[in-house]
Amino acid sequence: MTDTSQATIPKRYPFSDPHRLDVDPRYALLRRDEPLTRIRMPFGEPAWLATRYADVRTVLADRRFSRSASIGRDQPRNTPRQADEGILAMDPPEHTRLRRLVAKAFTARRVEELRPRTTAVADELVDGMLAAGPPADLVAHLATPLPIRVICDLLGVPVADQGRFHTWSEAIVSTTSLSPETAESYIDQLLGYMAGLIAQRRETPTDDLIGAMVRARDENADRLTEDEVIRLAAGLLAAGHETTVTQIPNMVYVLLTEEGGWERLGNDPTLVPKAVEELMRFIPLGATAAFPRYATEDVELGGVLVRAGEPVVVSLHSANRDEQVFADPDRLDLAREDNPHLGFGHGVHHCVGAQLARMELQVVLETLLRRIPGLRLAVPVSELTWKSGLLVRGLTAMPVQW
Repeated sequence: MTDTSQATIPKRYPFSDPHRLDVDPRYALLRRDEPLTRIRMPFGEPAWLATRYADVRTVLADRRFSRSASIGRDQPRNTPRQADEGILAMDPPEHTRLRRLVAKAFTARRVEELRPRTTAVADELVDGMLAAGPPADLVAHLATPLPIRVICDLLGVPVADQGRFHTWSEAIVSTTSLSPETAESYIDQLLGYMAGLIAQRRETPTDDLIGAMVRARDENADRLTEDEVIRLAAGLLAAGHETTVTQIPNMVYVLLTEEGGWERLGNDPTLVPKAVEELMRFIPLGATAAFPRYATEDVELGGVLVRAGEPVVVSLHSANRDEQVFADPDRLDLAREDNPHLGFGHGVHHCVGAQLARMELQVVLETLLRRIPGLRLAVPVSELTWKSGLLVRGLTAMPVQW
């Protein structure tokens, strides 16, 4: 074990600007030679970066690495603003108290009850795309509206307001795409909007998730503060659609550009559930590491001594390409059997909506394979445009034909 925190000059991080869905080859070198390395992000104090699967799981699940300890610190980050991350900046038991309140809405059984309705929405949206005729933008016609409608139904948010809150939600995943002032304004507007919906629920109770949160708050104020209700509802609305909106075209893009991917699924649609898991592993959704954990005591990690009070960030997509865990990790294997990927995170902050996202992604792929088996890109790959300045990678538009 070595103690190099003071002697090592931190590497500039991210190592490079995201390019499409490529994984920087430096991650493989680090996993081999320096699995825990010192980095400096554009803002905040230096940090450790964990790149191996085992170390990433440890940081995400070991109670000696704390999210709440980041509050009040100059956190390593990609944006000049220090965001109030709500439940994402909590440790148990505070985190458990909030998560338990919403977790029952995202159980496998509850999500399966939503599958027929989600399939009907997907078919309706594909009808519209076919009626518009090729070339059609998959992002605008399908990838954006479907997750928004699903999360709106679950929460009880008017779909008619989607234009507003989808715009505001960018502030949640923005690094440099918005100015600090605009990001703060968008978040304030999103919180104000949710406060208005919560006030409506008090006048007219409902059975949706927001209604359930309001009842929990009003029946036992010790369980939930008013601010927690507002921030939790806003976070669920934003996170509940933003990443899936991005991941749908990412998955279709990979299937259409990795040789034989789309045809393989078309020939055997029963592979879709395994394919979704493999695509979650294969696609580097995050543009950069985020959400640092702080060591609460000295911890040995990856052969290095992390001192108490030092922050550690993790690379999920490096962990998902770890040769020690995944056979031939840089190859897309749609029938991969053993796939303990970290695409939805790990530990107490494992994505609460993972089952919902899985179901939506499966439904979209199944619907497209059934309805448009001849789907293909309408422009060369070099002409596709990609989002920038966000925590996630994705296409701004995806022209397709059939």
